[in-house]
Amino acid sequence: MRSRVGLDSRGAVRLKELTRWYGELRALDRISLDVHAGEFVTLLGASGSGKTTTLRCVAGFLKPDSGRVFLDGRDITDVPIHKRNIGMVFQNYALFPHMTAADNVAFALRVRHVPGAEIQRQVMEALEVVHLTAQARRYPRQLSGGQQQRVALARAIVFRPPLLLMDEPLGALDKKLREAMQVEVKRISREVGVTVLYVTHDQEEALAMSDRIAVYRNGRIEQVGAGEELYERPATLFVASFMGESSIFHGRFQRQVTGAYLDDGQRRIPVTDESGRRLGLQAGQPAALVIRPERMRVHRSGSRPASIGIQLQGALREAVYVGSSRKYMITLDDGQEVVVRVGVGTDVEAPQTGDEVTVTWALEHAVLVRDDQAERGALDAVVSPNVVVDDGAGRPTVEAAP
Repeated sequence: MRSRVGLDSRGAVRLKELTRWYGELRALDRISLDVHAGEFVTLLGASGSGKTTTLRCVAGFLKPDSGRVFLDGRDITDVPIHKRNIGMVFQNYALFPHMTAADNVAFALRVRHVPGAEIQRQVMEALEVVHLTAQARRYPRQLSGGQQQRVALARAIVFRPPLLLMDEPLGALDKKLREAMQVEVKRISREVGVTVLYVTHDQEEALAMSDRIAVYRNGRIEQVGAGEELYERPATLFVASFMGESSIFHGRFQRQVTGAYLDDGQRRIPVTDESGRRLGLQAGQPAALVIRPERMRVHRSGSRPASIGIQLQGALREAVYVGSSRKYMITLDDGQEVVVRVGVGTDVEAPQTGDEVTVTWALEHAVLVRDDQAERGALDAVVSPNVVVDDGAGRPTVEAAP
């Protein structure tokens, strides 16, 4: 049942061409983003990428040098902080140590001059949403870190804001508690029905909590999309590298009548022809092939018939047990390093360190992206556009470049 704290269709945010300078440093470079009412959107990026500056512009702590901020269609760029009616939760919860949990939550109502009788009802309603009614009379020092975080969250939602801003709110918690609170924050945001703009640098946290993620880089948004889209179909090499671990092959895109492939000067790796068309790549243009570690398989060389499209030879440099999976670090014959992750119990013939191995993956499990790192000059040499050969059974194979 929807909580009475909840809202209807309010909280839509539009950021239009936001630009912000700190001296000669451009912290935001024409940021534009639409957030739907009730949506949970995470601003994800490394320190200094612009995500917190964006949040502060929405909150009103900073004014953009250019661009506008809209909330439910209303331009709030020049509206004072206290008149924006936006809830905020920060990493250092900012609870009053001399006030009980209930009084901390009530403070947000008292500054808005809500009648006393109404305050008690709304406070208990908000504490019920965060499962803290039993702790209402406790002081912050008597609460755990997770409970303090939930008090701060209750204080942020008790006055029914259409929009909730959260800046690294789980950063001070240990891993197990942080993961538990991710579930809680997501549950509460759904129950309350509030729009959330959430800032983090933690990719796993963003994937676990968000409806959509905006990936930041140097004051710009690289890509916006659902977590699965960003992870499985990154639009740029940066997003592919930032969103989890990958093995990346740099080369040049080529297309022949027999199919498309990436030529890295050592080998020609088949790719789907559709991926080249999607990117608008022409033959000879720099590109990179991205394969997630869980999409690859590793076998002792000669221990299994070649049955998967792409096959590369190498040696197992190191195997690391990480609980639910094993992580294999492999050096291919030409020196390229790749990482394969296999669920424990699924690798029946687990290779050992030093073994000669074959790394395989299905053609459709690799993602081709433009190589925005080609400016490094590492691929300036002209790569010979030789054709991809077939293995005789309708499967593409990798052919060594001359």
